[in-house]
Amino acid sequence: MVEHSVSVHAGQDGQFRRQVSAFRNTISPDGPHEPERGRYILYCALICPWACRTLHTRALKQLEDIIDVAIVHYELTPNGWSFARVDEVETGDPVHGFENTKQLYLKADPEYTARYTVPILWDKKLGTIVNNESSEIIRILYTAFDDLLPANSPARGKTYYPAEASGKIDELNEWIYRDLNNGVYKTGFATTQEVYDREVDTVFKALERLEKVLEDGRRYLVPEIGLSDADIRLYPTLVRFDVAYHTLFRCNTGMIRHDYPQVHRYLRQLYWGESAFRDYTNFTHIKRGYAGVGANKGIEPRGPLPHILPLDA
Repeated sequence: MVEHSVSVHAGQDGQFRRQVSAFRNTISPDGPHEPERGRYILYCALICPWACRTLHTRALKQLEDIIDVAIVHYELTPNGWSFARVDEVETGDPVHGFENTKQLYLKADPEYTARYTVPILWDKKLGTIVNNESSEIIRILYTAFDDLLPANSPARGKTYYPAEASGKIDELNEWIYRDLNNGVYKTGFATTQEVYDREVDTVFKALERLEKVLEDGRRYLVPEIGLSDADIRLYPTLVRFDVAYHTLFRCNTGMIRHDYPQVHRYLRQLYWGESAFRDYTNFTHIKRGYAGVGANKGIEPRGPLPHILPLDA
């Protein structure tokens, strides 16, 4: 497994700063990217929480027969994500036969010089990237393909970001992204003790805040509308926490399963209650992938076992 320095991710001050996505187009009947069955493919890594947001949404919106998917290998390389096929879930690149995501980015923009991230929403007809920002891709999927769904489909017209709840969802997303979704990366990629100490405290303060939000027993973050954009964005971080971030990103002053009972209940309800979450949560890719990031030396941690506990635990 290729070893990568965390200096690729952290600046000279020891802080991790997330790259700004470069491709920010949408899918619309007004073009140039019109909604069509089979025209688009999502390139995703099952290790990656940002990419898995889009896979969960594709399943929730019943778009499996409308949007194709390519699953990369779990190892991140200097050329981005590899299309090597070493297990049954990895697909290679079915469109171009490329070896890595760098080739996709350079096909879309020969002058591109930033990191070769996933998810990638690719337009096969125009041969380019539509969007590589996960938070925008999931909202594209909420509505853009509804006219292609069967008239009796419960997913048709279903949005996870309704206007009447957008304010509450935005408020939740703001601090959850800053302190938890991205906070675990700012902790794991910190290269000074001062930065690490600050960021790990922020992560666990966010878990304490989330525990208080959920202490009334709510199943979803915005209970009046049910499953929402906020849950879709939070779940991938929580399900990786005990199996990856706790050990491999040194977020180890507590575990969800032992120290945050309401968060643990909420996570298990999402995992066991929604096949769209469960089916695209691959603990093997998660653990092996994070074991090769930064200074983790490629040793896959064995625990915790089981990876997720049953609802009645």
